Amino acid sequence: MNKKQGPWTITATKTIYKNPWIRVREDSVIRPDKKTGIFSVIEMKEGVSVLPIDKDNNVYITKEFKYAVNREMIEASSGGLEDGESVLEAAKRELNEEMGISAKEWIYLGYIDPFTSIVTSPNHMYIAKDLAFTSTNPEGTELISPVKISLNEAIQMVMKNKITHGATVAIILKTKNYFNL
Repeated sequence: MNKKQGPWTITATKTIYKNPWIRVREDSVIRPDKKTGIFSVIEMKEGVSVLPIDKDNNVYITKEFKYAVNREMIEASSGGLEDGESVLEAAKRELNEEMGISAKEWIYLGYIDPFTSIVTSPNHMYIAKDLAFTSTNPEGTELISPVKISLNEAIQMVMKNKITHGATVAIILKTKNYFNL
């Protein structure tokens, strides 16, 4: 197998671990300096994050304990794409499941690559507007408390490190820029 990947050459690849959300692969490589080695890559599901905003510039975000970091986090509604699901379909599903919110207007803000050294995990971002509220339908692993704050307060929380989730930081700052605030 000799496959070029930028200045690297992959000579072999094998899956080390796989579950429904991630795959860990180990590539045997020829590095840019021509030495041989290995490079491990964690491939995560493609994801979405949604920031709903109402006509008064209030945003609706989640507060939830996150097992991996062992603390409560404040985040935009976020999740992974299901098989065969479009990015927009995933955004609508996640917002409805986690916050009980549907929206008539969806504004795509692009995507970010939150980890670029050893993890692939593109995350697409949307602003949701013209909101309607229903009941939530969270997954069994989710114990979510909704938080309604002004967009300006959310921006301040980002700047004071009270919101540290990468995709949420990006979507809040992109939303600030989108509305020229």
